Amino acid sequence: MSADLLDLAIAATGRHDLWNSLRALKIDISIGGPIWALKGWPPDKTFDQILTVDTINEHIVFTPFTRPDQQMVFDAAADSVTMETLDGQPVDKLEPARAGFKGMLRNSAWDAKHLGYFLGYACWNYFTTPFLFTYPGVVAREIEPWHEAGQIWRRLQVRFPPSIATHNPQQFFYFDSQGLQRRMDYIVEINGSTLVGHYTSRYKNFDGLQVATRRRVFRRNPDNTVNLNLPSITLDIHDVELIRRDAKAHS
Repeated sequence: MSADLLDLAIAATGRHDLWNSLRALKIDISIGGPIWALKGWPPDKTFDQILTVDTINEHIVFTPFTRPDQQMVFDAAADSVTMETLDGQPVDKLEPARAGFKGMLRNSAWDAKHLGYFLGYACWNYFTTPFLFTYPGVVAREIEPWHEAGQIWRRLQVRFPPSIATHNPQQFFYFDSQGLQRRMDYIVEINGSTLVGHYTSRYKNFDGLQVATRRRVFRRNPDNTVNLNLPSITLDIHDVELIRRDAKAHS
């Protein structure tokens, strides 16, 4: 228990040298859950996507997105969401994107662009953690441990700079004795400041990178307890491809 928690988490997930050799991840994912009906999408809607996650800059592409003939590009530096044809021709754009949620409530419907912003920044954060905690401006420190389900999880309090689009500036990450993330707590500012407990499990090794292939998102109580009966969002990862920096680009 004497090892620095961030170092332990990075070593357990895949090590710095592996991460620094990458320029992107391609992730085959299914995103479901009852929240989408509340946001104006058909009941039982599942978004089956290929995500292209830039591991250097906060940039992600979802293909296809909400319809078979378009993709979505989220770029944090530009604060933009762009709907494109599958060959990259722009169709529609939300810019500035974060400001587009002003006045929206927890039960407000989201069109494809608003949905794209939420899923874009969220998934980029999820799949770059814990390496993200070493990026410029991010500050992580270990705080008191948490007892849950007969286990003791060590915790990192992480503060994100304004340059990183994320749920809210301060979040908490829970790690098991091996250094694998098991839970994260945050506040979804763009959705009525909802309190969330997000659980990660079923880790699988993809060419040296340990990825949680099951994610379940729940409402969190003010005392940090979570009712685990019904997740509001489900994420199931089917495959992950590591794209090296020296690899030739391909579609």
